[in-house]
Amino acid sequence: MKTLHIYDPALCCSSGVCGPSVDTELVRVQADLEWLKKQGVSVERFNLAQQPADFAANETIKTILQHSGTGALPVVLLDGNVVASRFYPTREQFSLLCGLPKTEAACDCGPKGCC
Repeated sequence: MKTLHIYDPALCCSSGVCGPSVDTELVRVQADLEWLKKQGVSVERFNLAQQPADFAANETIKTILQHSGTGALPVVLLDGNVVASRFYPTREQFSLLCGLPKTEAACDCGPKGCC
């Protein structure tokens, strides 16, 4: 099973629906991550504002922040390796990174195939 760790910048929430306006990019990412979980991918997300100790505990993330600052966030790790920095991959990109069949990238079906 693949494992994704998402290190977000300081956010009031990861869903994108808090605060004075909806952040559609965060809404999309949250939906994509939920979809990945349904495909069997382990997903864990960390928010700099709420979980700074998790950023400090990960040597890769700590090094990125020391060299590039918080402007490098978000950072996406797949099985411990950096696969994205400064942006959130699309559902299709997440699908390809996680080795999911291409036909499933655009649908909400389970791991057995597209509807």
